[in-house]
Amino acid sequence: MTRVLLATAELDPFVKIGGLGETVAGLAACLSQLGVDVHIAVPDYPISLAANQHWSVQLPAWASSQASVRSGRVPGLGTVHAVGVHNIERPHPYYDPATGESWFDNDRRFFAFGIAVAKVARQLNVDVLHINDWHTATAVADFPNERTIFTIHNLAHQGAADIGWLPAFGDKAPYFEHLGSCNPMAAAIRLSAKVSTVSPRYAIEACSPTFGCGLQDELAARGSDFFGVRNGIDPKRWNPESDVLLPANFSARDLAGKQVCNKELRRATGLGDAPGPIIGMVTRFADQKGIDLVADLVGYLEGIPASLVMHGTGEVELVSRIWHEGRARRSHMSYLPGFDEQYAHLVVAGSDLLLIPSKFEPCGLTQMQAMTCGTIPVVTGVGGLADTVIDTDADPTRGTGFVSGQASVTSVLDSLHRAVRGWRNRWRREAVQRRGMLTDWTWAGPGRRYRELYREVLDDL
Repeated sequence: MTRVLLATAELDPFVKIGGLGETVAGLAACLSQLGVDVHIAVPDYPISLAANQHWSVQLPAWASSQASVRSGRVPGLGTVHAVGVHNIERPHPYYDPATGESWFDNDRRFFAFGIAVAKVARQLNVDVLHINDWHTATAVADFPNERTIFTIHNLAHQGAADIGWLPAFGDKAPYFEHLGSCNPMAAAIRLSAKVSTVSPRYAIEACSPTFGCGLQDELAARGSDFFGVRNGIDPKRWNPESDVLLPANFSARDLAGKQVCNKELRRATGLGDAPGPIIGMVTRFADQKGIDLVADLVGYLEGIPASLVMHGTGEVELVSRIWHEGRARRSHMSYLPGFDEQYAHLVVAGSDLLLIPSKFEPCGLTQMQAMTCGTIPVVTGVGGLADTVIDTDADPTRGTGFVSGQASVTSVLDSLHRAVRGWRNRWRREAVQRRGMLTDWTWAGPGRRYRELYREVLDDL
């Protein structure tokens, strides 16, 4: 049985900020079902893990010499190891909730965590170390690179730090230098046996200057050792036939319960009998997600007509702008602040359309969650959105949503107009809904691909 250590800064249900925690948890659960001996390392922020083992690993002096480890078996996931390094404990993993500013010592916190991950992997005698994003990337400085896989979830966040950090990584230091900084993501790309990202289209985009965020040459140089594997979603959490968070259940055979969810969403948001469809958004408020585009186009919705429900949190300025727009346009817009799992499920399942106007999107999960729930996605044609959503006007027999050519107000508005026209035709609408609902968006296929990847790495030794 292959033993794998998945290392991540987030792990659902313990800590989930964006899609990373849900993605790693979904992959871990699938791998466990496929017979892989799964171990997961996550920072002890702390997390509420019922640990039955306590141990430690030695670290370099710059990382405060020691990391504590609490280990416990989590049914359905594998063995989780909560790794405590100096100053990793914070009320938020990445930034100060009071100011919205990144913690000043994120470099030291996560550089130390990455080294601790390598030590834990050695102690556990794993066959393969599978690291995720920059928070774990320094592990390549202290674990056999030929048995390391690196997955990029978002190239925009690289963890680049002062070049003075280079000596901390010994003989691997030259691999960390990139454009005058110490860049752990660059090192992981250069040193890992295989490099993956979370959708095939994003793997192609990442090799271009437009989307490569300065690392396009390093990625292109990896050739066939860099590729994309689409993420999946958890069918236990996202199944409208059994979802206990919804006011009514439904299926592709019987969509009646979806109308109950729609009515409850209208009631909860005060939109009541607002004309036209409900357009939902469940998103992190970040520039990447096109929140500024939404703020610019919301004034046009009343004329379509359609109403918008947004749920999520993130960058203070974007949250403030959407909050003010919602206050000014209460007849056709509602903003549900913060993040609540039940609201998220209600918005995804109760909306008629789901808007994802991302400027770039490595994979995206909400479009797959939406299609599973019979909610038609309206997306920009980038990354994983382009891989998972087929434009219904371009391909009427296979279409599952509506795709805009670019992340602009004009293009997204055009897609919304097309989507609303399609929504008005019940026969066409339900055909699109059922195609999305009957597609397998689970981790089954991606999980098998990663299991094959682990075998390939070991066969190459």
